Amino acid sequence: MNIEISKVATLPTKHGTFLVQSFKEREKEHLAIFTPELPKVPIVRIHSECLTGDALGSLKCDCGEQLDFALDLISKEGGMVLYLRQEGRNIGLLNKINAYALQDEGLDTVEANHQLGFSDDERSYEIVEMILNYFEIKRIKLLTNNPKKIESLEGIEIVERLPIVVGENEHNRDYLSVKKKKMGHLL
Repeated sequence: MNIEISKVATLPTKHGTFLVQSFKEREKEHLAIFTPELPKVPIVRIHSECLTGDALGSLKCDCGEQLDFALDLISKEGGMVLYLRQEGRNIGLLNKINAYALQDEGLDTVEANHQLGFSDDERSYEIVEMILNYFEIKRIKLLTNNPKKIESLEGIEIVERLPIVVGENEHNRDYLSVKKKKMGHLL
């Protein structure tokens, strides 16, 4: 895997001051957001890009709330958010909005992806282990509900899985139920 790696920069945020470093994998530019002091066993959140949730505050998902929760927790306890550029479970923004339109017509998130010719989840987590190895991190506390993320980290010891259950509301209740029932999320 040919990866281009940026320098480290300081990123002051509403959650605290972090360091950031970018990892360019082909056309995707991922981001490691981490505390200046990393504990021996850091909390790690693998977060896939969600423009509508992360930047626009969409209530259709819990992504923005998950990112805020992770950054708050990590700023206090030490660790890292790996922000992966995999919009819409890696189907891209255009297809994600088309999936939203199908959901407006009554399909659930998985059915909408299938209608568009995609699997339930097109994301890949190969880059995660590479980034963790770059930082010489071998043991983590993984902040996730997604079993696919747990299974993907074969060379990293997950000392503890920390649940992240936030942001349920009337607009995403069915979405969260589908994540649990059809995608096996640990909610």
